[in-house]
Amino acid sequence: MYRIQRAIETIIFNSRWLVAPFLLGLIIGLATLLYKFAFKLVDFVAELPTADPNTAIVGVLRLVDLTLTANLITIVICSSYENFLASVDHGAHPNWPNGLIRIGFAGLKQRLLGSIVAIASVSVLEWFIDINENADNKKLAWVVGILLAFAVAMLLLAIADRVSGGEQNH
Repeated sequence: MYRIQRAIETIIFNSRWLVAPFLLGLIIGLATLLYKFAFKLVDFVAELPTADPNTAIVGVLRLVDLTLTANLITIVICSSYENFLASVDHGAHPNWPNGLIRIGFAGLKQRLLGSIVAIASVSVLEWFIDINENADNKKLAWVVGILLAFAVAMLLLAIADRVSGGEQNH
């Protein structure tokens, strides 16, 4: 019976490596996002000489949005690898940023929600700056409502982690 139990435990424990192809897929997604960012940057720079200030601000916000999304993907890739696949020898990589390694699950949840709120905030800013061209009040109300829902979820998660004595990863 003990041998069967050990075999099942080994299979279950080693099944975590099935996550690796997902992480590799996210790396490919990150590369495609870089490709998209490069084209948006070239378009932005080309339009800049004739653009009014609001158009320039919206263009920069779109680049910020892509950057925040890339950061979110990077956090997921690095922290998922360390939390679920294999430990990283921090001594062997002293120059690696702490924001990418040494993130426990509670810290990961906070960073993910924080990134999502930041991305949603950029979208709301785009709407407010470009309000004359996007005068759809119903859609704007949904955008703001979703942003507030994410912000409340982030606050509740932080409170729950603090009350439960969750790990402090900042």
